[in-house]
Amino acid sequence: MTITQQILQQLINGISLGSVYALMALGYTMVYGIIKLINFAHGEVFMIGAFIGFFSITKLGMDFFPAMFTAMIFCAILGILMERLAYKPLRNAHRVAALMTAVGLSMLFQNLALAHSWIGASAKGFPQVFPLQRFQLMENVNISSDRILTLAIAIFLMIALQFIVHKTIMGKAMRAVSLDKDAARLMGINVDKTISFTFALGSSLAAAAGVLFALNYGIVVYQMGLLPGLKAFVAAVLGGIGIIPGAMVGGLLLGVTESAVSAAGGSMFRDAVAFAALIIMLLVKPTGLFGKNVREKV
Repeated sequence: MTITQQILQQLINGISLGSVYALMALGYTMVYGIIKLINFAHGEVFMIGAFIGFFSITKLGMDFFPAMFTAMIFCAILGILMERLAYKPLRNAHRVAALMTAVGLSMLFQNLALAHSWIGASAKGFPQVFPLQRFQLMENVNISSDRILTLAIAIFLMIALQFIVHKTIMGKAMRAVSLDKDAARLMGINVDKTISFTFALGSSLAAAAGVLFALNYGIVVYQMGLLPGLKAFVAAVLGGIGIIPGAMVGGLLLGVTESAVSAAGGSMFRDAVAFAALIIMLLVKPTGLFGKNVREKV
């Protein structure tokens, strides 16, 4: 295999993985853009979505797409409950209180999953819902059907999100609330409803990412959201936290970087490289690739 072929193959693998990170990063960046909160329970929503998809297929006999839709609806409702019960009472509290609540929710969901008789500590194999096929793009460069499906669904969901944010009334409300909650409230926008909708939207994207991740790697386990959740946060920061296009680009860049490191023989260091990229970005451009320096009155 030539160097060009290796680069193309790893680029394909990286874009497929990065699209999953991008879907998760969108949830982080939307919530932060609205209420300036890093929802560290987002990785566990990813895990719960994967398990809902798994049980929908294995227990209820659903096909893949209805199972993924069920997972997205379930996690959207979960996101609303999280916001209403855990975060809304702390909306005017110090940011550290909300941040620690997010960490507490993350641990709560992990331990509930561990204690549940259907989940437990052992990993479970995700069913092969589609026959695995490989399509050769050129000599020694191929792409599998599950990666094509992952990329297609991720692109569709990203386009749908852009449409919702820029072309719908609720999307306009989200943008208004992200700019100034008080001014938006004075203009008649229901801020509470808008924040809940943002949590629902971000959680549904995390659920879709969880199902796609499980499809690609063929496994579901109660801790599966921990590392992807942190990497999605890295992707959001790389692109510019609070900026939707930045989360997409950051996720794709992170996926390509990880694939390149693995191809170079450094698979043991791929996680370290992801967080090293975060440190470098914070040192060089703390606002991220798409972020801008904004003066804030104190």
